[in-house]
Amino acid sequence: MTTLDGAPLDRLDPIGLDELTERADLQTRVDRKYVLPLGAVGAVLAEVGPQTRVLEIDRARSFAYQSVYFDTPDLTSYLLTAQRRRRRFKVRTRTYLDSAQCWLEVKTHGARGSTVKNRLAYEPDQHTTLAPGWQFVETVLAQESIVLGGTPAFVPTLVTQYRRSTLFLPDTTSRVTIDTELTWQDDGCPLRLPDLAVVETKTGSTASRVDRMLWVRGYRPTRISKYATGLAALRPDLPAAPWRRTLRRHFTQVGSPSCGHDTHPVPRRSDVDADLVRHDAHPEYGGRPHPAPRRIDFAPAAGPSPSLGQI
Repeated sequence: MTTLDGAPLDRLDPIGLDELTERADLQTRVDRKYVLPLGAVGAVLAEVGPQTRVLEIDRARSFAYQSVYFDTPDLTSYLLTAQRRRRRFKVRTRTYLDSAQCWLEVKTHGARGSTVKNRLAYEPDQHTTLAPGWQFVETVLAQESIVLGGTPAFVPTLVTQYRRSTLFLPDTTSRVTIDTELTWQDDGCPLRLPDLAVVETKTGSTASRVDRMLWVRGYRPTRISKYATGLAALRPDLPAAPWRRTLRRHFTQVGSPSCGHDTHPVPRRSDVDADLVRHDAHPEYGGRPHPAPRRIDFAPAAGPSPSLGQI
């Protein structure tokens, strides 16, 4: 199984995008991320309860996403995250490949470690440049008192691609996203993790039923950032203390020796079999929130135009 299409999602009732956005927008939220073996996701879905609903658009229940992350040449965004600075940020364009819609997004950290996402509708053919949206980026960063000095030159630094399914939990009006077919690409060979899924709960201040279900099964929130952890996996020369354990357990470089990157060790099967952390003192347990580039081009697929920018 490489995607979640089929039985695990088919048994859930659907929810449309408009209703999901109205009931669980959560642009300011607490995020908890878990890394699971792909084969374990179906068992988790089997226990979520009949009241759980799955986002469905045009009869589809999983959607292709592609993000281009921007950073300064000296990787200011990455290093602020690696150093766990309170005023860290991420800048990206996100394109929904099934609908060819694109958003420019700036993610910052709000009160008590919550994640704040500001977004602007964007032209898909501008996905590799910040020029049309620079004023928006500058305004958001200024509002969060993030001062970079001078006029920083942001450049496309990393591309991620994956498929996402989104669940709605009515009891806590929260969302759960399940990302599969995970791929990262910088200026070298791609890194792919086809046998893993990243499950992320997006809640208010209270942990969701899915969080508690995962805790009972032995899964713990994991320090993982699609941008920072992916870049650290592709570039082992970078400081990566916050994600060292995640890299060791779950990431392996897939590509030829000509990629020019060192490789992380292939995880042992015992490590990949769930993030069954045996250390109850894991710093994220209990739901504490965690918060030489080149031009990279891709061609968004044509298709129907649901607005997935809220997800």
